[in-house]
Amino acid sequence: MSKTDIELYEGERLDPLGGGLSVVVSKDHIFGTDAVLLSHFSNIRKKDIACDMGTGCGIIPLLWCKKQTGQLFAVEIQEKACSQLERSLVFNSLSERVTVVNHDLRSLKGVLPFGAFDLVTMNPPYKKVGAGIESASESDKIARHETMCSIDDCCEAAAKLLRFGGRFCLCHRPERLCDVVVSMRRHNLEPKRLRFVSKNEGSAPWLFLVEGKLGANSFVSIEKNLYIETPDGKPSEELLKIMGDYTEGRR
Repeated sequence: MSKTDIELYEGERLDPLGGGLSVVVSKDHIFGTDAVLLSHFSNIRKKDIACDMGTGCGIIPLLWCKKQTGQLFAVEIQEKACSQLERSLVFNSLSERVTVVNHDLRSLKGVLPFGAFDLVTMNPPYKKVGAGIESASESDKIARHETMCSIDDCCEAAAKLLRFGGRFCLCHRPERLCDVVVSMRRHNLEPKRLRFVSKNEGSAPWLFLVEGKLGANSFVSIEKNLYIETPDGKPSEELLKIMGDYTEGRR
């Protein structure tokens, strides 16, 4: 290790993120393309006070640190994931930049300041309880099924954290689009930007990214589809641009 030494436990490794950053990942807490796309879509600004809920290994706040210089928060209910992120922050000398909150997002009153955030993000569990085969491990079950929080819980928590006009960005599966929009509006988070993600031009979307603003008027901008592959199966130019030096760091 070339930076501050940290302890890695069985099954853990350090993955490079480019730009000199690395993240501790494990079989229980890792990240996928969804989270990287959400980090980019959220378009964090230099002075934003931001919070990533259900942060897992912390990929989103770590990527934010490349663009933002202020205080960031990461909420996660699973202790092991929090431990991974805390050690990533030590390794990258970012402990003063990111505050890890090991807590249930459904009960953040008194834990985080309500009405104080410019940006909140979440890559939530995609499946309803009872939908499909539940994951065998508890960590996978929490990450993939709404056992610990529903879409409505996510939107309610985000609305409480945000200042008026603050932004809530999340990603989800297209079949849950109506559920997401209904819940956002229920909590005064008006959808303002929507983008679908497809494998290629011939494929139906497998993901959508949406931004809602607290207290905004109704008007949604539908952005052009994001295709992650070219017709010959290579990463698209736009995907490579979004991944940026994260992609370079893994070559």
